[in-house]
Amino acid sequence: MPSVNLLHAVIELAQVVGDTAMEYFGYPKLVVETKSDGSPVTIADRTAEQRAREWLAQRFPQDGIVGEEFGVERPQAVRRWLIDPIDGTKSFIRGVPLWATLVAIVEGDTVLAGAVNCAAAGEMVGAAIGEGAWWNGARCSVSKIATIEDATVVTSDDRFPRRSDRRARWDAMADTANVARTWGDGFGYVMVATGRAEIMCDEMFAAWDAAAPYAIVTEAGGLFTTWTGKATAFGGEAIATNMSIAPAARAALFDL
Repeated sequence: MPSVNLLHAVIELAQVVGDTAMEYFGYPKLVVETKSDGSPVTIADRTAEQRAREWLAQRFPQDGIVGEEFGVERPQAVRRWLIDPIDGTKSFIRGVPLWATLVAIVEGDTVLAGAVNCAAAGEMVGAAIGEGAWWNGARCSVSKIATIEDATVVTSDDRFPRRSDRRARWDAMADTANVARTWGDGFGYVMVATGRAEIMCDEMFAAWDAAAPYAIVTEAGGLFTTWTGKATAFGGEAIATNMSIAPAARAALFDL
């Protein structure tokens, strides 16, 4: 299937899932449960992912699925869809609009396409390899800011990084930056892909969290790597930057 069709498909599915989550957003009596890993989950997460699986069963029945809430279907399939129906459930529960729906298509460890739908914020960025990145239907790109002093740096958690050897480096970089914020989760990668932030980091990252951001940042002209510099969505961590600031950011955060 040509990548342009995958681009359309991944954006359409992210829209379907995000629309489903929005049916529950702001509901004052939303019941919150705690999963085994300590993270929260609600009926919104589960219903949205179930809707995604129904959509895929109709349109891509041979493909595998890896979802945060319901696990793996067809694990032997060559192509898989990675789904996080609500990335940033804590924000969602509190009525904060900086949560995202993440959808990606992969073959092995190769990301083919991905979309990040920040439905409550009204922002969708989709990308497919070789097709560029598209923000609400218009082509988007990372910024050209090249110095940390001029940069906006973001992450998902003010307790980040948890590793002490990384914390001092992050704090020094954040102190140097023009703006440092915790506009995190999927929204942080949207900020980088659309040129409104220059550096976004996560230290603990599941594949369904990483694959869609990898696609949009890479196709927007940026660089998405692990903390040791490997360009992959499957490293369990991420540093996403524009290309101009990439050497300075990685030199600040780890030894090149």
